[in-house]
Amino acid sequence: MKKLTMCFLSLGLLAGIASLPAAAQENHGTAAGGSANEASGGTPAEEHGATPHYPIKHPHAMEWSFAGPFGHYDKGQLQRGLKIYSEVCSACHSMKLVSFRTLEELGYSEAQVKAFAATREVQDGPNDEGEMFTRKAVPSDYFPSPFPNEQAAAAANNGAAPPDLSLIAKARGITRGFPQFIFDMFTQYQEGGPDYIHSLLTGYETPPQGTEVPEGTHYNPYFANAAALAMAPPLSADQVTYDDGTPQTLDQYSQDVSAFLMWAAEPHLEERKRTGFMVMVFLAIFTILIYLTKKAVYASREH
Repeated sequence: MKKLTMCFLSLGLLAGIASLPAAAQENHGTAAGGSANEASGGTPAEEHGATPHYPIKHPHAMEWSFAGPFGHYDKGQLQRGLKIYSEVCSACHSMKLVSFRTLEELGYSEAQVKAFAATREVQDGPNDEGEMFTRKAVPSDYFPSPFPNEQAAAAANNGAAPPDLSLIAKARGITRGFPQFIFDMFTQYQEGGPDYIHSLLTGYETPPQGTEVPEGTHYNPYFANAAALAMAPPLSADQVTYDDGTPQTLDQYSQDVSAFLMWAAEPHLEERKRTGFMVMVFLAIFTILIYLTKKAVYASREH
């Protein structure tokens, strides 16, 4: 018994010693990640053989109207977000999976949607001569791309093609570690994408001292893949004029466009949540009926 105990102690000691470098490496990588960039090749973490962990800063958890089991979209906010996308984001980013006619869900009339679509041009064809041509968009068309192809988009943006924003709010999001993800299962947290987009848009900073940021990139500790990204800060205060008196601040812009991108990625969110609530009510009533039926059937029987 004594030998067996000593054996377990020895194994535990060896396991603890073996785990020290990994733990030290993880802590060092997290700390040094504040001055790291995957493309720089000269960060303190990489010089010591550690792997930086991104994002350096975790996205802020925001309060969204569409959060929770009874969440709903704020149409005023979505309209402001559409304006930001149209006047700023659409210069580089496409939304190829969103049609103009779905904008009626934001509170616009059919005539307003038709007029809005007519401000864009889309490629169509071939015509009778077998050639492609451009025309004004109609409500059944989808938001056009600002570039003819991905290669042209990359060439115009320092080799990094801007991603399509149709599903970006569902495709992006930082995993929240233990034990937070356990609570998220009960709170139905599904706002990781908007939280990430908001933090990214408001998170541009001056690089810490000693940080080497590659030429043509911009330091942002909230970026999921590195410490810097090719996109310059796209928004600034008073850049877009709001007609409803909403404050024209960077934070407000970021919230509005993040909410709009969430709607673009999941336009049927409200319907899904209503259906889910009715299903849960049905299951609760069904469970009660089953229990009462069982009680009535077996009440007169001997146990």
